Order: sequence, then C-alpha cells, then structure tokens
Amino acid sequence: MLRQLVASILVLAAAVVAWVLFVPGATATLANYGITLPFAPAGAEQSAQRPGARAPGGRAARQTNVVTTPVTMATINADLRAIGEGTAIRSVTVTSPSGGTLDEVLVHPGQVVAAGDIVARLDAEAEQIAYDRAKLAADDANATLTRTKGMASSSLVATTTLTAAQLAADTANLELRTAEVALSRRTIASPIAGTVGLIQVTPGNYVAAQTAVTTIDDTSSILVNFWVPERYAAAIAPGAPVTVSAVAIPGSAFTGEVDAVDNRLDPASRTLQVRAEIPNEGNRLRAGMSFSVSLAFPGEQYPAVNPLAILWSAEGSYVWKYAAGKATKVMAEIVQRNSDGVLVRADLAAGEPIITEGILQLSEGDEVSLLSGPDGAATQAATAP
Repeated sequence: MLRQLVASILVLAAAVVAWVLFVPGATATLANYGITLPFAPAGAEQSAQRPGARAPGGRAARQTNVVTTPVTMATINADLRAIGEGTAIRSVTVTSPSGGTLDEVLVHPGQVVAAGDIVARLDAEAEQIAYDRAKLAADDANATLTRTKGMASSSLVATTTLTAAQLAADTANLELRTAEVALSRRTIASPIAGTVGLIQVTPGNYVAAQTAVTTIDDTSSILVNFWVPERYAAAIAPGAPVTVSAVAIPGSAFTGEVDAVDNRLDPASRTLQVRAEIPNEGNRLRAGMSFSVSLAFPGEQYPAVNPLAILWSAEGSYVWKYAAGKATKVMAEIVQRNSDGVLVRADLAAGEPIITEGILQLSEGDEVSLLSGPDGAATQAATAP
C-alpha cells in the first residue's frame, strides 16, 4: 500500500514538472495564483512581464493570437432542375366511326393535315343508295306539301289533309338526315390540325367501329410534365419562365413558361406536378421526348462562414466575430453545409471577420491579437452609408 502511494506521488510530481517545463505560460499561471517556483524555464520571466499577464491577486484579460476569415453571402434554393416528359399540345387517335370495309387511306405518316381533312374512307355504296332514296322521298314529300298548302289557301282541301302532308314531309326530311349521317360516317376525317402518325389499318380489310386508324399530333407547342419538391410549391405559378433541354438534342435549349400547376401534392412522394408549354419552332421537338427542366427563383440568402469557425454550446452553434480587437460571440444556426462553407442564420454581414484559429481559448470580450485576415475596418468603411 505504501509503495503504491509513493509511486503515485512520484508520477504526479513528474507530471507537474513536465507541465512546468514544456507548457508555455505554466510558470505565469502558477504565479497568478501566488505560487513561486524555485526554478523557472527559459522565457518564463519574459512571459510573466508580457502585456495582459496578471500579478498575484490581480486579474487581467487574456490575449490570444487569432486568424480571421471574412463572411461571404450565399444564395440557396435559387434554381430547380427536374426531368420531364413531353406531350403534344393536342393529340387525338383517329378511329372509324362505324364498321365496314376500308376502301382507301388518303394520308401517309408524317403528313401535315388541317382540321376536317379526309384521312380514310369506308365502302359506302349501300349508304349512298339509302341516301339517294331518302332524298327522292324527301323531295316528293316537300313538293306535295307545297301543293297542299296552295289548295288549302283556296279552301280546296281540308285542314286534316294539310296536316297529313306536313307530317309526311317532316318524316321524309328526318329520313334524309338519317341517311346523310350514315353516309358521312363512312368518311374518316381529322378533328384537328397536326401531323399524321403511323397508319394502323390496311385498305381492303374490314374494320370494326372505334378501330384506331392513326394518331394526329399538334406539335406547334410541346407540353412538358414534371414534378417539383414540396418546398417549391408556393414559389411556382403559371407564367413563370422555364428553360428545357432535350436529351435527344444535345446542347439544345428551349424556353417557355409554366402552363399549369396541379392543385394538390402527391402524398406519397410529397411532390407537385407542374406542366410547362414550350413553343416548337422548326418542329424540332416531338411528343414523348424527355427533357431536363430548369426554373429560376429569387432564392434565400444566408451568411457563409468557414467550417472551422463553428463551435457548440448548450444554446446551440455559434461563431466568434472579431471586432475592435476583441472576440464577440454570435449565435449561428446552421442552415446548410457545403464543401466551401457553412450557411448559417446569424446576425452577420458580408465581409465581417470571423475567427477561425485560436477559438478554443476564447471567452466573451477577450482581447485578441490578429495575426492574419480582415480586421473589420475595411468592412465597416465599405458598408457605411
């Protein structure tokens, strides 16, 4: 037991001696507490006499050598990039309105057609005969009605005869309209102007009603659908400028604007669907292309500080600001960490000096000696009104 006690005392004594010999300022620290050693390492006397040292029983502010770096301003959330898919501003699948044998196709893939142009025709011989018969019957009924009206005005026929003639004429006209509709349904027309796609049927084959014949796309403008994160939901509105680049056309850039914004977010992905309209001058873009979409926003600006300047306390993260030869503590909430700096929410201005070296020995209001970096004088002059 005695040996252990002696050994502990020797180890402690050796540690104290080593601290005094090798730690700068150790002698001065002991002197501040009224402890005078019979020996002193070289330079101890000079350290005891340097500015800021305190005599026994007195207290003076510590002075630490520091290095500063200036605060810079950084902007985040200023742009957004997303991937979208393009569709034609208008697109229809042209179908056969009725069943029958396909007689002829009057267009070819890639052809530009106007609204109402004939795309294809079905065999219409029976419908044409029915139309001609209905027209003859309607003409005869209308002529009879005209003669009956003339005789009724001279009181040569009864009122009931005129009524019957009127009913016959109306019925014949309805039959003519029915035959006309049936005949028109043997013709397949384009409902919009655009470019014809691949033909899905072959003349001579029987096609059922609602069989797809081809597709027609109006690509005068391309609609690009894409999804944006929830945090941009309040910043996007119709009319906002958009720049897109087509994956199929490297180096391309096309401009347009937001056409529509969905009224709700997707609950699974927490994203919002947005649609942009891109004018397609030169018809270089096609429906189905994928696009890289870029939008610009005002963004949010924050002070950026050197990562070495960040310290932590019970209140949160903070930095030391150099001002008038002293260290001032500034609370700095971390917003985002980047490779070249840390964005913080703090009361800091661009160019203000932030201490990055010598920060572990600092206390509020300590006098410090600036080794390198901005001293704040130039910053104050630059920011003065």
